[in-house]
This record gives sequence, C-alpha cells and structure tokens, in this order.
Amino acid sequence: MAAQLLLMLAAALLSPILISPVAAQLHTDCSPLNETCPPDPAFGTEHTFIFNATPPAGVWNTTAGVVNFNADNGAAFTINKQGESPTLISNFYFFFGRTEVIMKAAPGTGVISSIVWSSDVLDEVDWEFKGGNTTHVFSNYFGKGQPDFKNGVDHPVKTPPQNDFHNYTCVWTKDKLEWYIDSEHVRTLVPKDANNTLNYPQTPMKLSLGIWAGGDPGQPKGTIEWAGGATDFSKPYSMFVKSARVEDFSTGKEYSYSDHSGSWESIKIASGNSTVLENINRPPEKSLSDKWNDLPAATKTGVYAGAAGVGALLVIALIFYYFKQRRRGKAEAAFAAQRQEQERMELERFKKEGRNPDALAFDGAEYDSKTGMATATYAVPDSPPGSSAGPPEKAWDPMGSGPGAAAMPLLRDEAMSPRHAGPAPGFPNPPSRNNSYASPIRSQSPGLPPQYPLPNPQSPVNRSFSPSNANAAPLRHGSPGPQAGGYGVPRMNSPAPGRGPGSPNYGPGSPNRGPGSPHSQRPGYGAYGGNGGYGGMR
Repeated sequence: MAAQLLLMLAAALLSPILISPVAAQLHTDCSPLNETCPPDPAFGTEHTFIFNATPPAGVWNTTAGVVNFNADNGAAFTINKQGESPTLISNFYFFFGRTEVIMKAAPGTGVISSIVWSSDVLDEVDWEFKGGNTTHVFSNYFGKGQPDFKNGVDHPVKTPPQNDFHNYTCVWTKDKLEWYIDSEHVRTLVPKDANNTLNYPQTPMKLSLGIWAGGDPGQPKGTIEWAGGATDFSKPYSMFVKSARVEDFSTGKEYSYSDHSGSWESIKIASGNSTVLENINRPPEKSLSDKWNDLPAATKTGVYAGAAGVGALLVIALIFYYFKQRRRGKAEAAFAAQRQEQERMELERFKKEGRNPDALAFDGAEYDSKTGMATATYAVPDSPPGSSAGPPEKAWDPMGSGPGAAAMPLLRDEAMSPRHAGPAPGFPNPPSRNNSYASPIRSQSPGLPPQYPLPNPQSPVNRSFSPSNANAAPLRHGSPGPQAGGYGVPRMNSPAPGRGPGSPNYGPGSPNRGPGSPHSQRPGYGAYGGNGGYGGMR
C-alpha cells in the first residue's frame, strides 16, 4: 500500500515534466462536455493535399505565423523570432479515419515539430519531433484533456527526421489506434488500455500541422526540459510538409454531440454532401492565359482586329500631335527671334541717344504669343541715381567714358548739396539742412531732354562773375563746403532761376554778377565776402 502511494506521488510530481505540453497548447471554443455546441463540418471523403501550392480556399486556416508553399519542399513552417508558431489547421473534422503526412522535422534545441489530431472535447493524438533529438520521434495521446505522463512513447528512426522526409501515419477506429513510420507499424493503443476507454480518443478530430518553441524562455521550466533545452532565436528554424492524405471513415455533412458524455456513441452524423468536399472539388480559378485559350477563334480574331484599330488610332494621334507641336514651336521661335531683334534695336537706339537702359524709364508692350500683336502697353518709371531703388550715382556717364571723362549726372538728390547762407529770391525759407538750403531748381523729369544746352563734358562751363579777376576768389564748383576758409569737392549743379543760357543774368558781364553788382550781396547769391549758395562755376 505504501509503495502504491509513493508511486502515485511520484507520478504527480513528474507529470508537469514528462507530459507533452501540446495538451496545454490546445483549446476549444465550445466544450460538448459542458454545453450544447454547434455541429462540426464533416470531411466525409478522402483526399491527398499536395502542398506545392496554396491549398483550396476554405479548407485550411493559418495561425500564429506565415506558411509558405513551394514546389521543392511543400509547405514551409518557419520560426524567425521568439513568439512565432506557424500552424495549418483544417476547417473540417473526420470521425475515425487515417492520415499520412510526408514531412521533415525542424532542427534546433527546444524546437518542436508536430502532427496533431484534436477534438472539441480535447481528445488528442500526436506525432512530435524534438529538434535536438536526431534518433527518436515521439507519439502521444490524451482523452478528454486529461494529462497522463505514461501516454508518451519514443520511437527510434533509421535516419534523422531533421534531415530526411518520412511518412508518419495514424490509423484510427473505435477499436484501436495505430502509429506507423515509413509504413512500419510502431505502436497500437486499444480502448481498455486508455483508462478503460475513458481516455481513449473517440470523438471527431481536426488535423493540425505546425511548429513551436518548447524551449522558449517564457515556457514553464518543465516544458523547457521536456523540449530538450532553451531555444536560440538568433537563427530561423523550418519544418517542411510535402503532402497530407486525409481519409474520413464516416460519410455525411456534419458531426454533432447528442449528449455531454464525450463518447463515440453520442456522435450524430447529418446526411448530405460535405461543404469541404465542394471546396476541394471546385475548379481552380483560371489564369488569364487559360481564359484566353478557351475563347473561340472568331472571338480571338475580333480582339486582334480591335487591338490593331486602337493601335492605328494611337499612331495617327501621335503623328498629328507631333506636327502640331512642331508648328507651334516654329511660331514661338520666330516670335522669340522677333522680340530679340526688337530689343537689340531698342538697345542700340538707347546707346545712340546717350541713355542708360538700366536707369531710365521705358515704354513697353505685351504681345500675344500666337498672333504677335500687342495687347497692352505700359510704362516703367525710373529711379533716381543714388536712391535705394535706382543705380548708384555716377554709375553711368552719358557725356563720355573713361577715367578722364567729366561726370555730369542727369539727376541730383537735393540732400547731397549742402548750402550756406539764405534762400533764393522769391522762395520761402525751406527747412535748414546743415545750415544750407536746397537748390530752388529741381532736376529734369527722368527721360526728358534738358531745357538748356549741356556744357561740353571735356570743358566744364566757367560761370565765374569776372573771368579777368584772377586774384579774386578762387573758382568754385558749386557751393563751398561748411568748413572755414576752404572749398568742397568741385560739383555741377543746375542753374538758378532765370540764370540759364540766354538769360540776361547769365554768364560774365551780367549786370547782376560780379563784384559791385546790385545783387552781389543778396543773401544766397554767392557774394565774394560771404558763404553764398549760388555763384561761381557750376
């Protein structure tokens, strides 16, 4: 009695380590042991699934990762990182039957490749392959989800399951369950050996193919030890399945539970055709080439003719567009050449007239690019030299060129001519600027010719009051600067009111000029003894 108790205690302690954790991986959305559940779609037939291409829609469901399909190795189940466990699960159930899976297990410590049957009441039949074990494969079963460490058995193999494809087959009836490796029988389970039929798998099953990491650090310690150790996730691990043959020993449309016993006697089979069978037998969708090959010859001829007509129209349209663009380009080029010639002639005219085209006012017109006719005219005013918007003062000399040429700006900012003494006669007193007054004469309007003859640029006009009086005050170009006893830089300026050429008050000998003239001491008119604003040479 004591020995039996010790054996039971040891079994309880070893169960978490020795029992396959696949049972813990499975679940059911509805357990017929506790509630009434919807019926399961029956397979009701036999079929071999070749996984060299994606299987028919509605037959399999992929979870927990990606399954790739290729002609060489079939379905590839790959773990690329921690947490992945790609699995292919059937959308159909078989009630007693047979499966044959041609597969190659994945290598890697702690990596588990698996072939699993499972039911809604958690009956289960397994093939499991440990990536670190190259000499044995593992078979197991469960009934009603009840764990039992005695259910698992290791089976020797002739070649490593990670290197070669092998045929792993299970045949299941209500009387026995058998396991085969490459058609060699390796194990049999009968109901009486499974807790007196209570834990014998006996309810409709679905098929799952997949890979998972039993050595994941997140798994319980017992699971990691059972899987062979911790998994290294620095590299990928792949399991390959070439084909899976499924045979349902029952026929019908659906399987349902008539009670909560979970026995095979409680299973009811609904007659009719399986929806899964319809999906399997449904013709694959035709490719474009297949659809084209199925067309009648007359239809193909019509398609060819229509395509040729469309092509001809496109060619004509392109030719028309080409010539239209060419004509338009020629017209634009001619117009551009005309505009360029007009601008060249205008620039030549400015040079002949002694005008700076960058500083004077311009008149212009807008033209229509198609007709070449003017559509609008405009005038752009110039800016005074020396101003913020105009050219710098003396940037261009219309009276000559070279360093020896005299400078005569056409425009003069009044703020640049400081004056001394009084204002000009007849003008109100303007605000004083540096004890000087602005000239009463303003500059000519920009772009208009002067109203008086311009002096020779090589010989500035001598406007002193007495040319013969050489001992009088020195020649003064403009008004003297504010410094005592000295004269500023020689400057040019506009003549005073009524003092231009042709005026009786202009030049030497004028009654109002020179020492002793009646106006020689008038404020602002350049008496020799004062700081006059006018007089002298300008």
